[in-house]
Amino acid sequence: MQLDAERLASKVPAVTLGFWIIKILATTLGETGGDTLSMTFDLGYLVSTAIFLALLVALVAAQIAARRFVPLLYWATIIASTTAGTTMADFATRSLGIGYAGGSALLLALVLASLAAWYAALGSISVASVHEPRAELFYWTTITISQTLGTALGDWMADDGGFGYLGAAAVFGAGLALLVALYALTRTSRVLLFWAAFILTRPLGAAVGDFLDKPLDHGGLDLSRPIASAVLGAVIVLLILILPQRAAPAGVTPASA
Repeated sequence: MQLDAERLASKVPAVTLGFWIIKILATTLGETGGDTLSMTFDLGYLVSTAIFLALLVALVAAQIAARRFVPLLYWATIIASTTAGTTMADFATRSLGIGYAGGSALLLALVLASLAAWYAALGSISVASVHEPRAELFYWTTITISQTLGTALGDWMADDGGFGYLGAAAVFGAGLALLVALYALTRTSRVLLFWAAFILTRPLGAAVGDFLDKPLDHGGLDLSRPIASAVLGAVIVLLILILPQRAAPAGVTPASA
């Protein structure tokens, strides 16, 4: 039983500074990549969501079937979840017309519901406690919803909040700095801090991604979405190869792994 737990936990990466750097870049790629399919290639939000969700389901199945932590597979699944989150959030807030505030509130409720269901079913929402396929399904479900929430939240802050893309990025960056301070100076639950940081990195990436590819008259740099996505993807692969990529030890809370 202990060996099985260690094998399954080894598919979850240790949460280090390198993890957060790659995570923020992946969320930025999720924004530019999602917009590439839905806007640049003009497939629309619904069709793009169907494509990304199909890819996500396939990658999650591969992740669950894997016998050990495979960095490229793990991060490919993260990127699939964040691109799917981009198009799903855009579909909900724009095509369905519920708006950024309504979309953010709905998705926050779904994230909390997913975490509550995970805790009720397995007694823990720590990433390091993912020892079986059921827990992995909760893990990837929660991550995908949080990526979707982050997109809606980033758009809400940048557009409705009037902060613009760089202003929104600064707000979410300050939020992450506060979480770092709480981690260093208090005994706040490491699991709670992990999920809060995981959620906040997504709107940060969304704001940066929008800044890169949105038109100049909307406050962006108007860079090519496909090229920006390709560059971000190449940087992510390079960092995966050069930064230490180790599995999280079984039984270690994610924030201290």
